[in-house]
Amino acid sequence: MNDLDLNAYWKSIVDTIQDGVMVVSPQGIIISVNRAFEEITGYPHGEIVGRACTTLNCTSCEIAREKPGCHWCVMFEKGQLKKQRCTIARKDGRSVQILKNASVLKDPGGTVCGAVETITDITDLVEKETQIASFRRELAAEDRFHGMIGVSQPMQRVFELIGNAAVSDAPVIIYGESGSGKEMVAQAIHEAGSRRKGPYVKVNCAALNESLLESELFGHVKGAYTGAHKSREGRFEAADRGDIFLDEIGDLPLSTQVKLLRVLEEKVIERVGDHQPISVDVRFISATNRDLPALIAAGAFRDDFYYRINVIPIRIPPLRERAEDIPLLARSFFNRILLKSEKKLDGISKAAMDRIMAYPWPGNARELKSAFEFAFVSCPGGMIGPEHLPPQITAQPSVCIESPPGNTGQSLDEIKRQRLVDALARAGGNRTEAARLLGLSRTSVWKQIKRYNL
Repeated sequence: MNDLDLNAYWKSIVDTIQDGVMVVSPQGIIISVNRAFEEITGYPHGEIVGRACTTLNCTSCEIAREKPGCHWCVMFEKGQLKKQRCTIARKDGRSVQILKNASVLKDPGGTVCGAVETITDITDLVEKETQIASFRRELAAEDRFHGMIGVSQPMQRVFELIGNAAVSDAPVIIYGESGSGKEMVAQAIHEAGSRRKGPYVKVNCAALNESLLESELFGHVKGAYTGAHKSREGRFEAADRGDIFLDEIGDLPLSTQVKLLRVLEEKVIERVGDHQPISVDVRFISATNRDLPALIAAGAFRDDFYYRINVIPIRIPPLRERAEDIPLLARSFFNRILLKSEKKLDGISKAAMDRIMAYPWPGNARELKSAFEFAFVSCPGGMIGPEHLPPQITAQPSVCIESPPGNTGQSLDEIKRQRLVDALARAGGNRTEAARLLGLSRTSVWKQIKRYNL
């Protein structure tokens, strides 16, 4: 291979490198660049070669011309630069964040004959770091309480109750509509309490049938039932010296309520298939979106169990009752999704925020989060507008959440029923899709279908 072919070969290799490569003379004149350098800086090869490297206005350049006998650039004196963050100016004037590495070049006699620099565009990385720093500052903001957001009076009362409940070992029950944040309240009680160093165990009472639920709660011994090939501890044993959170407690079967009542009163459990009592030291936290007194009247919930778990009740207000928190939640969801998304959206337009404020949010904060996940998919860039929000927010007349429900001529149940009917119609009867449109879980949609006899 002759010298001409060798030069062409090496030029081809350098042009495949993803980092920008620049060779300069000892006087700082650019001798050669590769294709990636042209893309990063915006300067074509024919325009930048022959010009001084100061054309790039690099913030890391150290001019030392006043030092006698020194090269014009300190890099030549040091011999190299490693992983230096700096900024250069593109041809169009825009700044580019780069990571620079550089080394001097010497001829066979050891004389410095130039230098080679590589530059990596880290603009996206710097933007992500800035977003993360901003998000961390937001997490530490005064409007947050153990991850929950709220400056409204109703939420401030909830925060106060959480603080009071946390210092007690008495049972706590959390009331709230679907998507209102009951699980976050339970987590906050654990984190703020004396048991925070102990385990925190969660159980969804509506997700399991009666036999599986009791095995999950109390454990079982080998051979207790078909498929019980070995003994297994239950959630109460796992939560010993900590907190157990029973979500959807209104769906508990009556037989399980009796057994839980014994746990609350005697602090012992028995594994399924065994009669050996096991002591447990567990604080009891429960939650429901159902009307327990109405269930008691219907014979579906035990009154003695109710009085035992209803020692410290905490009611989470629905989103429509705390309108001043909606912009804070919207900004938080926007920032969270922005950090995980590849899209570079600028923010939420006033028109979109007006629609968000006017919507009654039957699915509460969970539905609001889902709305922003939808908006990030539908918005191509720039600001999120009303047209990028889910259809249930933009296609139907909104009920202003700042007005009492009675002013609309419809009760809240009528509004919820109509939203569900419309969502099912748009989803072609598909419950999973209807749940997505409403920002609810599939279980919640199934319960509403039964409740409204659809």
